[in-house]
Amino acid sequence: MAEHGTDPIEPALHLVAVPIGAARDITLRALDVLAGADVLAAEDTRSLRRLMEIHGIALGDRPLIAYHDHNGARVRPRLLEHLRAGRSVAYASEAGTPLVADPGFQLAAEARADGLVVRAAPGASAVLTALCVGGLPTDRFLFAGFLPPKAAARRAALAELGAVPATLVLYESPKRAAATLAQAAEVLGPRPARLCRELTKRFEEVWEGELPELAERAAAEPPRGEVVLLIGRAERAAPDEDTLRDRLAAAMEVGSLKSAVKSVSEETGVSRKEVYELALRMKDEE
Repeated sequence: MAEHGTDPIEPALHLVAVPIGAARDITLRALDVLAGADVLAAEDTRSLRRLMEIHGIALGDRPLIAYHDHNGARVRPRLLEHLRAGRSVAYASEAGTPLVADPGFQLAAEARADGLVVRAAPGASAVLTALCVGGLPTDRFLFAGFLPPKAAARRAALAELGAVPATLVLYESPKRAAATLAQAAEVLGPRPARLCRELTKRFEEVWEGELPELAERAAAEPPRGEVVLLIGRAERAAPDEDTLRDRLAAAMEVGSLKSAVKSVSEETGVSRKEVYELALRMKDEE
């Protein structure tokens, strides 16, 4: 049987990240919290029981409370009462990090509003795992969760996301993956994309291609298991010289030439060298 820390767990709401597939992806700190918390809460109590059994953690006589979308309003007051009484409460999502597409958000928000302590034991995340294996830029990304299931609302959401200059990360049902990819191709055009399925599990797979290509594949070969979609960022149109001059002039009024060049380059995507040369020409013209 595994041994875990015996230090007392701080009276607080502890948001415990749990594996998304491989049971050994849990952190040592998360195991300590699960072993020592006064009260355990979980989106899926069966999954948490199984995880604790794998790692040799006994529930004992501690309460294990189901907390999910369907009972949140009824169960939250009970969990908050435990916290107000000075007990430590560990909450685990069904898989991954709590509060990410997960019902724990309202619980944490109400705990903070009451002046109660909220801590996190970080760990596995399908969002970050997909970004690691997907091969699309990770310097800037936007997690948009699950898109609306109805086509019209989904189209509107995609149109709104289309202008974001970042890699888009979406969760999707395997049953709707083909429809979402096809609509994304229609709204966003042939951007590079990835369909990541069964992350960290035995049949982990990453499909690569342009959106239309992945949509066709998903329609012909419906994916199985949990799905994360990555969509390449919108390309920014290069601004014309007049626009660059206006931005540089405004930036140089409040800062140095160096800082103005840096900020304008980052805002527009134009190389620093090109922006710097234009700034020097503007100085000569004064």
